[in-house]
Amino acid sequence: MPAPQPPGGLEDFLADPANAVLDLSTAVARCARALDVPRAQVYLADLQQNRLVPLDDGTPAIAVDGTVAGWAYRTLALRVAESARDGITAWLPLLDGAERLGVLAVHAPFLDAPLLRRARALAALLAMMITSKRAYKDTVVQRTRAEPMRLPAEMLRAFLPPRTIGNTRVVSTAVLEPAYEIGGDAFDHCLTRTDLHATIVDAMGHNLLSGLTTAVALAACRNGRRTGWDLPDLIGTVDSALEQWLPDQFCTGVLTRLDLAQGILRWSNCGHPPPLLIRGNRLVEGALEREPDPPMGLSAAFRTAPRQVHETALEPGDRVLLYTDGLTEARLADGSEFGLERFADSVIRATSAGEVAPETLRRLIRLVLEGQSDRLRDDATILLLEWRPPGRGH
Repeated sequence: MPAPQPPGGLEDFLADPANAVLDLSTAVARCARALDVPRAQVYLADLQQNRLVPLDDGTPAIAVDGTVAGWAYRTLALRVAESARDGITAWLPLLDGAERLGVLAVHAPFLDAPLLRRARALAALLAMMITSKRAYKDTVVQRTRAEPMRLPAEMLRAFLPPRTIGNTRVVSTAVLEPAYEIGGDAFDHCLTRTDLHATIVDAMGHNLLSGLTTAVALAACRNGRRTGWDLPDLIGTVDSALEQWLPDQFCTGVLTRLDLAQGILRWSNCGHPPPLLIRGNRLVEGALEREPDPPMGLSAAFRTAPRQVHETALEPGDRVLLYTDGLTEARLADGSEFGLERFADSVIRATSAGEVAPETLRRLIRLVLEGQSDRLRDDATILLLEWRPPGRGH
């Protein structure tokens, strides 16, 4: 039976209505004291997941690559290191569900099982607090930005869901570059009790109108999805919205729906590069390649047949990749295109190494950016979904 909380413990902290208006740094300190955790520091991943930025001023940022703190972020695992000042520092990943927010550093003279348990509880509580406050606390958003954001990107990012979502059966994760200058690319994913919905969209152009086209497409798709419509009706909603409000605009895209219990993947391709299927550490050539329908938003005159819905059965451990052509057409340092072969090979090698899906995409987009002097000429978006049902071996 757990020991009762001392006065001023976690129960009192959570019950105090004054905590609702605390700034995040103060809330972190009080929450740590309530859980009897020694000095604790929060580091948030920046927008491009290159650095772990401290919540408080006066502490330097930490690189995600090549550091102990970054290792905890990359692998979603505890890492303990000696500290000249405090004796020991425990680095714990900050996770909101499947979404990586950053890391928590707990500095202490020693680390035992009870303290580690309290530190894990603190990390879980802080992750929820950070997620709830960043929706209306610009200070949290500002800490994770390295440069000003252009207006089209600001508008689109307001529509984007978390980078990563998941449960015991599936994970869906995405990256989008250039982070501060996106124009027409976007992704969307959500979970219901029985399904995962995942979508990727690429609007023509690279300006505010492109972003507006994508925003309308995402809003229309979500509206239809939340009404309970199936894929053809979802696409029809996007078609109607664009035809009515932006009649000279269109966008390509792939809309998917995955049955979480059976692994049945259904998808529609609207003028977009076909999804890729990676199974058993190899690319299954042409597995999801079908004749595409016209892009969304084109007038009815271009659509001579109903929207097609395709279906395939996934196997446990399968990874499905949705992407925009800005990725495959990106140039590397030697002038060659990144291409589908390199794309698939990068994911296959990460899969065989046991790398978690969000880290696979983070490393992949870094590889592409390094050949572009950190500036892509076109938007590049990748969404990876992995079906991993419990009790069914890979």
